[in-house]
Formats: sequence, C-alpha cells, structure tokens
Amino acid sequence: MISLDEWQQHGQFEQLNGQQIFTRTGGNSSAPALLLIHGFPSASWDWEGMWPQLIEHYYVITLDMLGFGLSDKPKNSEYLISQQSDIYQAFLAKLGVNEYHILAHDYGDTVAQELLARQVDGDSKMHINSVCLLNGGLFPETHKPVLIQKLLLSPIGAFVAKRITKSKFAANLHHIFGPATPPTPEVVNTLWQLLIHNDGIAVMHKIITYMTQRKQHRQRWVGALVNSPVPVKLIAGALDPISGQHMIDRYSQLIPNANVTTLPTLGHYPQVEDAQAITTAYLQFREQLN
Repeated sequence: MISLDEWQQHGQFEQLNGQQIFTRTGGNSSAPALLLIHGFPSASWDWEGMWPQLIEHYYVITLDMLGFGLSDKPKNSEYLISQQSDIYQAFLAKLGVNEYHILAHDYGDTVAQELLARQVDGDSKMHINSVCLLNGGLFPETHKPVLIQKLLLSPIGAFVAKRITKSKFAANLHHIFGPATPPTPEVVNTLWQLLIHNDGIAVMHKIITYMTQRKQHRQRWVGALVNSPVPVKLIAGALDPISGQHMIDRYSQLIPNANVTTLPTLGHYPQVEDAQAITTAYLQFREQLN
C-alpha cells in the first residue's frame, strides 16, 4: 500500500480556477491519457492500489477535487458538479491533453457523466475516448444513501457534520465495504486523515448536495450514458448497499448493449477492496477497444 505521505510526495499543488488543487500524474506522457475521478468523501489516494499497473500502460492523471483530500476546502463554495468538471478540464488543458479516457467512482461517476454530457452536447474541445464507471449513484431512483448521507443533506447537516468522529466514520466504511473485504486500519486512518485535512468535515454538508444535483440533472446525466458516442463500461461490487446489485440491474435495463462486469463479493469501494480485480477488469475493457 502506498502511504498518504508517499502519495503526496509524488504529487503537486496546482492553481486551477482560483483554487489550490492537489494533483498527481504518472506514466509516459506520450501514452493514452487516463483520467481517474475519485468519490465521496475520499480523494485520489483511493486509486493507489491500481496506480503501479495503470502507469505501465497509460499517462495517468488525477487530482483531489475541490473540498476533498489535500485540496482547498472553501466554506463559501457551492460545490457544483459542473464546477468540479471545470477544474478537471482546466488541469487537462494545462497538461496539454486533448483526448483522454475516464475511470471514475461514486461522486466521480457524476462528474464523468457531466463531462460526457458536454461531449454529447458538442460543448467540449477535449475528446473522451471511453468511460469506465465503478459503484456510484448513476440513477437517482436506485441510489440508496446511508443514514449519515441523509442527515448531512438535511437542514441539520452542518450540525451533524461537526459530530462525525473517527469511530463513526469507520463504522460507516465497514457497512459499505464487502463483508469479505473490510477496510483495514490503514485504509480507515488514511481516509480519515484526508477527510479532516483543511477542516473538510465543515464542508461535507455542502458537498453532499450532489444528491440533489443528480435529481435536478437526471435527464442530462443519464441521457449522456444512454446516448454516449463512446464505449461505456460498468465494473461494480454487487454487495454495495448504496449502489450495488440494484444499481447494476437498473444500468443493464437502461443502457443499450450494457457492458457490465459484476464483482459478487465486493462492496462500494471495489478499487480499494480488491485493486487487482478492478485493474484486471479495466485492462480487459481497454484491450477490447483496440
């Protein structure tokens, strides 16, 4: 496992759209670009288990989104999915990347849907060549938020956030990981450190509005998957209580010629629970595109 200190040492901070954002790249810059988009409430470190293999094949690009991980966490931000998408596009532009592939998880799935929607609408100068999604709330009607998420979204969200402790956080992680692949103490400690960095707990109730945004923009974001001009793949843990088998079933129902790999023993964080299985499934998807 790559420690958070080591992960940070190999990354750098960039000023993107007026915010200090932690970024990391790896691999040969002449290889096909792969953008990794993390979930809530974690950060780019989620990809550490897949990182060594991915950089052998691709120019891998990632960052901690605004309000997450090591990046700025301003208390006055709206934390819109469109805002996060703008930051990714600003970073890609800074790197001189014009076309890329996406691998996303959870909250990152929604950002991927927005980026894909921009391409469907003809509003993007950059070209996405493929999208691979891990567990996430792709469809508002199948998203089953855990209690803490519902409370954070409620009028008492700020009050609830202040009362989140490491033990409560750990209990929630254990609830959403697969029973056979629980989070190790190292994973819990790292994700907790990323959450509390820059007083991240203070903005959790703002970031959680992504659940409302998903409902507001359902037609656009689900439409981007249904009408995608590029290959889309779903790799998902079936035992995820938030977006597991019920979401996989809905995906297969709505998406034409759905390309799905189901991991029957994994939960909500498949790339953390079994990085090798997800890397293998992802590389197989990319091989099929060639």
